[in-house]
Amino acid sequence: MCGVVGIVGQSNVSQGLYDALTILQHRGQDAAGIVTFGDGRFNQRKATGLVRDVFRQHHMERLNGAMGLGHCRYPTAGSSGPALAQPFYVNAPYGIALAHNGNLVNTKDLAKAVFQQDLRHLNTDSDSEVMLNVFAHELQREAKTGISADNIFDAVSKLHKRCSGGYAVIAMIANYGVVAFRDPNGIRPLVYGCKKSGTHRAGKIKDKRAENLHVVASESVAIKALGVEEFDDIAPGEAIFIEQSGKVHRKQCASKPRLNPCLFEYVYFARPDSTIDDVSVYKARLRMGEKLADKILKEHPDHDVDVVIPVPDTSRVSAQVLAHRMGVKFREGLMKNRYIGRTFIMPGQAVRKKSVRQKLNAIDLEFKDKNVLLVDDSIVRGTTCNEIVEMARDAGARKVYFASAAPPVRYPNVYGIDMPSADELIASGRTVDEVRESIGADMLIYQDLDDLIDAVREGNPNIEGFDCSVFNNEYITGDVDENYLDGLHATRNDNVKASKQLGASSLGESVEGAAVVDLYNQPNE
Repeated sequence: MCGVVGIVGQSNVSQGLYDALTILQHRGQDAAGIVTFGDGRFNQRKATGLVRDVFRQHHMERLNGAMGLGHCRYPTAGSSGPALAQPFYVNAPYGIALAHNGNLVNTKDLAKAVFQQDLRHLNTDSDSEVMLNVFAHELQREAKTGISADNIFDAVSKLHKRCSGGYAVIAMIANYGVVAFRDPNGIRPLVYGCKKSGTHRAGKIKDKRAENLHVVASESVAIKALGVEEFDDIAPGEAIFIEQSGKVHRKQCASKPRLNPCLFEYVYFARPDSTIDDVSVYKARLRMGEKLADKILKEHPDHDVDVVIPVPDTSRVSAQVLAHRMGVKFREGLMKNRYIGRTFIMPGQAVRKKSVRQKLNAIDLEFKDKNVLLVDDSIVRGTTCNEIVEMARDAGARKVYFASAAPPVRYPNVYGIDMPSADELIASGRTVDEVRESIGADMLIYQDLDDLIDAVREGNPNIEGFDCSVFNNEYITGDVDENYLDGLHATRNDNVKASKQLGASSLGESVEGAAVVDLYNQPNE
């Protein structure tokens, strides 16, 4: 999972890109990058680390230009290091920079075709670089004498036919503008907003005249943070081309688009103040809490829960409404150290386990001599749950119950979330009672999948379906089989990640130094 943003304005956009990336930091903590276009050149800074650490004042000063794009990376493929920081760049045709959120499931075949048929060199094992070269190749075939909106849309159409998976892409073409597009299933989110001079109205975009600021981003919250109040979702398979002048072109580029957004975006990844595919993430999480409470009351009408405590922060919304519906006290019993990253996206089980105790601390008086119901958004590897249950008991809880706002996560995600290996998922091959025993809880309640789907779809009945593969093993692109999943396990499990990180350390990769890529030999520091 990554965060992407692109801006076309009338003055320097680097600050806006930086601000948007800080808003999207929850989508990726491994690396960050910004590329702008000004004075006929691409200007770029990218490195491993958080957004606030990658960009210093002297970096920002040379990121001039009225259009640009940014990326914060979460290492979906299990690889980490400066070479994989985005955006990526190719110089033909015309010069293209690209940032990508998601994951392709046919990367191996595509990479082979890019090398043998398209005659293009790949410098990393990133599917984002593969996609960039596919787009560049198709655009070069379509636009040999110049670029038009039709050329771009034809190139995107051909890319859709070649690429399979979940992807939200923003690319910048030197001297022309910014293009953004979304996979035909709409798995990964992408939102477009525009701001007219002196206008701050909320709602759908109706009039595209006199616009002076255009923003495309992974989540609406990043767009609103830049003062842009008019926004809508880029549709599955749709592409949008924003010229340097501000003229906007939109077109459906897929033959059979269907809206099947990732259900886990609403459960965990997206910020609660975002709206994705016309669904308020906040309201969806409220409904998740209501449905989970109804299940608990139905299955345990004589429950003895004294207090409901959320596992911060993502579950707080669901836990509050759950407590209210059950008629039980809601308390903040776990305090979070906000300088520790999200453990779910940290590489390596040992690091995640250690970070739980560093990240959370129990308030003993909220646990002592009470039957506590802990509520989390989901249970993935189980590391956090196990440690928190132990913390609750250490704080004096009589009984510790655990509730998940999502169903059991039993299968790998292949469309951009780091759940690559089934044997690293605590619910894989286990019953609910076996998971309960593993995490040490006295009772465990999972959300039902149908209830979760209803909770999200209520916000937008027009959503045709969802990517629920992590819950039901149904991969909507139709080309994911056991051989593919076995290959993922062989390359992306925690042991492999640890080996790659050790190798990177031995090569001396760091946040400053090898992490720096400047396209025109600008000084690194």
